[in-house]
This record gives sequence, C-alpha cells and structure tokens, in this order.
Amino acid sequence: MSFLSVQGTLALASRLKVLSERSYDLVDQVYREHGIGLQARWFPVLRLLEQRGPLSVGEIAREIGLTHSAISQLATKLIKGGWLQRVDTDGDRRQRVLALSERCQQELRAARPLWQAMRASVERRIMDTGVDLLGALTQYEASLDEQPLPADVARRMKLLQANAVRIEPFSPELREHFYRLNAEWLARYFQIEPIDHAVMSEPEKHILEPGGSILFAMVGEDVVGTCALMVDAPGVYELTKMAVTPGHQGLGIGRKLMEAAIAEFQRLGGKELFLESQTRLQPALRLYESVGFERQPAIKPGSHYQRADVYMIWRGG
Repeated sequence: MSFLSVQGTLALASRLKVLSERSYDLVDQVYREHGIGLQARWFPVLRLLEQRGPLSVGEIAREIGLTHSAISQLATKLIKGGWLQRVDTDGDRRQRVLALSERCQQELRAARPLWQAMRASVERRIMDTGVDLLGALTQYEASLDEQPLPADVARRMKLLQANAVRIEPFSPELREHFYRLNAEWLARYFQIEPIDHAVMSEPEKHILEPGGSILFAMVGEDVVGTCALMVDAPGVYELTKMAVTPGHQGLGIGRKLMEAAIAEFQRLGGKELFLESQTRLQPALRLYESVGFERQPAIKPGSHYQRADVYMIWRGG
C-alpha cells in the first residue's frame, strides 16, 4: 500500500494526479507502439474540435473546464507542432478560432481503433472493481459545485471548535442511542440481523456483563457516535457496533472512537482485538488499517454475521 493511499481523502487530489500522469504515460506508450504521433494530454482539445468544429480558446476552456491560460498555452504548442491552425471566423480576421490541421485529422482517424480497444480495456477494469467509478466522479464533481469545499470545511471547523468531541462510557440514559445509531447505520448499508437486534436491545446483557465496554461520542449534549468492545473469549475482544450519525461523519469522530476503544482494550488487559466488516465499506476499512488493524486472508471461523466478508486483527500502531 502506497503512502498516498493510506492518507485517505486528504491525499485525494494528489492520488488522482499520480493516476492521471500514469494513465497519460500508458496511453502515450500505446500511441508510440502503433505509430501514432498524438499525446494523451491533447485528447480533450483535439476530440472537442473534431466533434464541434473550430472554436475559440475561451469556448474550449469552458467546455473542458480548464483555464483560458492553460488552453492558450497548449494551443500555441499544438500550432507550432502542426496539429492545430488558426482560421478566420466567416472571413473576419478579427475573430480567429482554432481548427484541426489536415495532419491532425489523419492521425485522429488512425487512432480510432486504438480508442475502441483502450475504452474496452478501461471499462473492463472499472467493471471488475464493482464500482460505478465514472458515476461516482460525476456526483463528486457536482457536489463541489453545489457545496464548495472551502465553505464546507469552514462550517465543519466551526462546529468542532464550538463543540469539542468527547468520549463517554455507557450509562443507562444513553442506552437508546446505542440502538438508534447502529440501527440507522445498518439500515443505510445492510439490514439488522438477529444477532444485531439482540446485542443492540440488551447491551448490558450481551456486552457489559461479560466484561465488555460501550463508548459514546458526544458533541455538546448530542450523542453522535458509538462503538463497543464485546468479549469473544478470555482476553479476546471484538470491536463492534461502531456507528457515527451521517450529519457528523467526516469530522474525525470515528477515529476518536477507535482510539478510545483501543485504549479501553489495553486497560482491560486484552490479548487480542479483532473486528469483522464488509468489503463495500472501503472508507471504514481504511480507517481500521490506519489505526493498526490488519486484514486476514479469510473470514473469521464461526462468524455471527451473514454480511461479514472481512476479518481484521489489531497489531498495534
């Protein structure tokens, strides 16, 4: 696992840039091996002009989403290389636009079979992940337009500064929140299995009396998260029933709960700490790994959960 990958969403832009550069290089290699003189970085501009016809620098910038300066610099390079040319607009030399050169048009025609092969290869790789990657990117881009990142970060910082997160142990008046938070989480991703209902309904019986522990995350007087340590065998604890209410996700509350649970495990003198999860919960799995959990090669023998397909053991960290 690379350094950037373990940084999670904080390194999203850097990781996308690395992936972008790698993809550009691979496509350029394909072009070279098939005698095509194009470069992958030119594709958006050249493809746009091929489909729309001559356009101004400003029009290209708006369509692609890059700055006017970036398109202008690329256009200058492509004109010098003989890939683009400036043409008059309806005979008006005051209004000049960019158009493909004859050489460029020939190269684009020659590249079409390669594009079909590359599209099939990339789509197969995306399909194998089981994730609608292009759809997710579209939604993420839309979210940045609807709620700009700087404003959202400022709002969340104010919330954290005004109401510092604190971790509290179980008390009878918090019992209902243990069920509420976990039921909310399970309903969102899975379904409540019989073992879930039993533990959530009677946490004292199933968790506390055998020697386990339940923790809650509080922001002001609001109960926004929870997790539990449940005894599996003498000295062996399961980290379970971890949930953070959607409105407070992304504020580091899950990490605070994890760190508090690990500290509690150590206080109890535990010998082994494990958890069970599900492959689709990639953000949670990355969080677990970041605090020292290691994925095991197979699911836990005798697992109580139908949904569990990931078994992790804490190795410290």
